[in-house]
Amino acid sequence: MGFYGRYVLPTLTELAMKNEAARTERARIVPLASGVILEIGVGSGLNIPIYGDAVRKLYALDPSAELLRMARRRAQRATFPVEFLQHPAEAIPLEAGTVDTVVTTWTLCTIPDAVAALREIRRVLRPDGRLSTAVPQIREWSAGRIG
Repeated sequence: MGFYGRYVLPTLTELAMKNEAARTERARIVPLASGVILEIGVGSGLNIPIYGDAVRKLYALDPSAELLRMARRRAQRATFPVEFLQHPAEAIPLEAGTVDTVVTTWTLCTIPDAVAALREIRRVLRPDGRLSTAVPQIREWSAGRIG
């Protein structure tokens, strides 16, 4: 990985996600997550401090080693266990039906094969699980409606 991918892109990604509109939407969506959570595209971990008290465990998934390094610093103060997974969303390394909530904030549009990622999300969600996302026109789906 070159200088741009290692230092510039992760920093730009974090700065972009700190804008007021993104912060407002994250503050609305993220605290609603509960139980065992999988965050797709955890990035630099900006969501970690705003998860609520109902979190039992957070799986923090991102393909970027550099962004995960940044997220690990934020997770040091988390009141729940955080397990980092350096994987793409199209290949989630979790057993089927093990997640209560999947959270994505502005990541579905960056995934090369979003349909494959949605299938994986459906696979890891419990039957009554929930997908909470911040993307245009999509707010929330129940696991039973992702097909």
